[in-house]
Amino acid sequence: MRKFALLAAVALAAALTLSACGKHEDEQQAASAQAAQATRPTDKSDAEGWNKYLVQLLQKNLQGMSASQPYAYLVTAGDTDEAKAQNERQLSTVQDTVARGVLPGNLLAFAGPDSAKTADLVVTAFTGARAGSFKDVIVLFIGDQADQQRVEEAIKPTGATFRFVQM
Repeated sequence: MRKFALLAAVALAAALTLSACGKHEDEQQAASAQAAQATRPTDKSDAEGWNKYLVQLLQKNLQGMSASQPYAYLVTAGDTDEAKAQNERQLSTVQDTVARGVLPGNLLAFAGPDSAKTADLVVTAFTGARAGSFKDVIVLFIGDQADQQRVEEAIKPTGATFRFVQM
């Protein structure tokens, strides 16, 4: 019986020690995550930097979404033929999505280094959308305050919940 009590005490002490180590590791991970927060890039052509920054903003604004993942659209800022073609393909994809409709609980996020270009894409894509076709869908626009109102007005007739995040 004494051996069993001793063994139980050793097991309990080991478990407490391991749980304390886990808490310390969690604290270290949280501290490194805060230190690794991306800042807004100054160069609009820094695709990797913008991707990290905008994904971080998106992840902080997923509340209310019940779907497994958001529909995220990153609009490029470049003026090259390749960037323009990519944005045209993106616009076509969004227009198809808007025409089809999206199931309730989903979140559509629009962002890019050039807020005006991103806003133009959203406004164009939602032109002619059926009234009420996005009921219980969240549309998130990450951009500049100057573009918020025109994007919100384009989204409003669809019945979507509009959210704005300042870059």
